[in-house]
Amino acid sequence: MIDGPSSDLREWDDEDFGADLADSVEVSCPYCGQGIDLGVDQAGGEVQEYIEDCQICCQPLSVRVIVGWDGTASVTVGTLDEG
Repeated sequence: MIDGPSSDLREWDDEDFGADLADSVEVSCPYCGQGIDLGVDQAGGEVQEYIEDCQICCQPLSVRVIVGWDGTASVTVGTLDEG
């Protein structure tokens, strides 16, 4: 611990800035049809593309995230052979 005027220092978390940087969205798996939660990193760039396995059936999903200027995310999920 630091003594003196700097003792007010603390760790910052997302609440200090008014918003979570990683939101969760629910999407349907194109293979099994079940709803799954995907994390969306709003600080990860305007357009994000990655592959993530379904939490239910373990099939690989092609995930595309577009983060708008207002911080809202549009998430598209498909199979690897689509596109």
